[in-house]
Amino acid sequence: MEPKLLEILVCPVSKTKLYFDKSTQELISTAANLAFPVRDGIPILLEDEARQLTAEETETYRKKKA
Repeated sequence: MEPKLLEILVCPVSKTKLYFDKSTQELISTAANLAFPVRDGIPILLEDEARQLTAEETETYRKKKA
């Protein structure tokens, strides 16, 4: 994922910054508790395509962002 692109992308639900998880190829929104897939380098920022994060995942990503 291009760092410049990541700087301008925001969560379509919460309008907050996203965290890119390279291992899962997902853009993470801790504010909305959603993980948006990145397929072939293209972020899929559709709420219907996102998966719900567990409380443990959300906490882990919040710690990584800090």
